[in-house]
Amino acid sequence: GEALEVNREVNCLTDFIHGCEDQLQKLKKQKEKGLLYGIPISIKDHINCKGHISSGGMVKFLGQVKEEDSVIVQVLKHQGGVPFVKTNIPQTMINYDCSNLIFGQTLNPLNPQKSPGGSSGGEGALIAGGGSILGIGSDVAGSIRLPSSFCGLCGLKPTGNRISPPGCSDSPSVLTVTGMLGPMARDVDSLALCMKALLCQEMFQLDPSVPPIPFNQEVRLRAAPV
Repeated sequence: GEALEVNREVNCLTDFIHGCEDQLQKLKKQKEKGLLYGIPISIKDHINCKGHISSGGMVKFLGQVKEEDSVIVQVLKHQGGVPFVKTNIPQTMINYDCSNLIFGQTLNPLNPQKSPGGSSGGEGALIAGGGSILGIGSDVAGSIRLPSSFCGLCGLKPTGNRISPPGCSDSPSVLTVTGMLGPMARDVDSLALCMKALLCQEMFQLDPSVPPIPFNQEVRLRAAPV
């Protein structure tokens, strides 16, 4: 409900992920509770979810319904997270604004006269507007960091190849820089919890190209300002 309310104000969603209510009911019956148990998670448009398109803001992808969840979505579900909406991006995602000819312009909830930044602008707008507490964006040259800055949030671009990249729609890429999926939220602790959940045996098995190095909480706490 909150997400739809924010969407009415800033136009940040591209899709509602059907089946998320059923997934929540299944989770309640499981004995093992994952690190993200019951948390609704918003997902950037180009990350594949079974039964949905990954438009990348481009008309040519509109008819291509994905048959499988991307690895990151599978891992989020394994950890009890509930992906529930997909969020807007600029066309091709090579842009620091957040507008395309399919879904239109996303506004900044802190100031509707301003851009939320890009390319994970729908994520920034939704989380800053109170419609999501945790989202997955992607970043090649600032696409998590800029919307996080513009919308007053925390965001992390992980080290290259730290999280499985397959399962995103084809889009122009800057080959000299490794694009990475990463979390966006209102505080650093949420980012750390998400990374701890993602860097698990499930992801390392689904994508053997990812180095099987779990999250190191001690390193994070040493790096945190006193």
